Amino acid sequence: MSTSRIVVTGIGASSPIGGTAPDSWSALLGGASGTRTLEYDWVEQYQLPVTFAAEAIVRPDTVLERPMAKRLDPSSQFAMVAALEAWADAGSPEVDPERLGVDFATGIGGLWTMLDAWDALREKGPRRVMPMTVPMLMPNAAAGNLSLHFGARAFARTVASACASSTESIVNAVEHLRAGLADVVIAGGTESAIHPVTLASFSSMQALSKRNDDPATASRPTSVDRDGFVMGEGAGVLILETEEHARARGAKIYAAVVGGGVTADSYHITANDPEGRGAARAVKLALAMADASPDDVTHINAHATSTPVGDPNEYQALKAVFGSRIDEIPVSATKASTGHLLGGTGALEAIFTVLALRDRKAPPTINITTQDPEVPFRVSGTAQDLGAGEQLAISNSFGFGGHNAVAAFTSV
Repeated sequence: MSTSRIVVTGIGASSPIGGTAPDSWSALLGGASGTRTLEYDWVEQYQLPVTFAAEAIVRPDTVLERPMAKRLDPSSQFAMVAALEAWADAGSPEVDPERLGVDFATGIGGLWTMLDAWDALREKGPRRVMPMTVPMLMPNAAAGNLSLHFGARAFARTVASACASSTESIVNAVEHLRAGLADVVIAGGTESAIHPVTLASFSSMQALSKRNDDPATASRPTSVDRDGFVMGEGAGVLILETEEHARARGAKIYAAVVGGGVTADSYHITANDPEGRGAARAVKLALAMADASPDDVTHINAHATSTPVGDPNEYQALKAVFGSRIDEIPVSATKASTGHLLGGTGALEAIFTVLALRDRKAPPTINITTQDPEVPFRVSGTAQDLGAGEQLAISNSFGFGGHNAVAAFTSV
């Protein structure tokens, strides 16, 4: 496998705090919260115990042309919006279609399409089920449609590893580029699953915050009074390419993706390993690929979902890697602002990590009342200065099924 450096040349995002990557970043630095009360009849109809979520601030069907939007599930719509932004941001690179790939991800896929079709079948009969239902609901729909739109013929691959999905896709993209399978890869992930079924299910497992009276502050990673995560939605896309290809075409470069680690806990279908062994191994693998040591890391975007058990488990995993130094590294828990985008969260947080390196600012973590002594990360309600010199940051994602994925980035 080649040791060619892989760089980020374009970013795009549609998130609960911004309709673009720059807007999302500005809102994040400003301490915004994307969590709001849901204004839908079905919230009361089904008497949902949780009445809020972090919906994307710009609806994707208002951005895309109507014919395109109609043939895409909302999850694929978000993917397309973010990819169009990222592609343009990268300068719309001219690349041989057979050297352009797609590594994309989702945790759930076309949930709205599937359940809307089920309602149509039950209420109106089989003739009212759309012929495009299956192509819209399949988990690879986003990757397939991005491949079609951008003419990517090297490959169009899909990862479905729950909340680790899009970080795993970024790691896969690095490996595929280093293996010489492509010169440019459209990488990232998407999710649109704020639905009565998912809200009811996550509520039943006591995973969601129930702060219906104060949704904007419901996500409280590392805070002693955290009571669960907040459902989010949206997509993040990064254009990745070999440094040689990027330099040859004069592309701007945000950062380099220098490592990635993917492991499995083999512990429990929903709970992560309380000793954090799989997560720690993923960090170590990412640093090994980067030819770096724990002492080189200057910033961490933590998975930090705001669940009572998950946050301290992540701290223990990172302490196993970094030792006492973990208390000195600037950490950001950005789900406090964005909610948890499930399969899209890793890509969005990778973008935040890249921009943190560019601007040398670790973004703030909002909503911390009193920090839990069991999760003593170095977090702050305001941006933390990363200082001068070369920066190395990691972004963590962990998901149901025991999936762990970590990506490592350096400044350029």
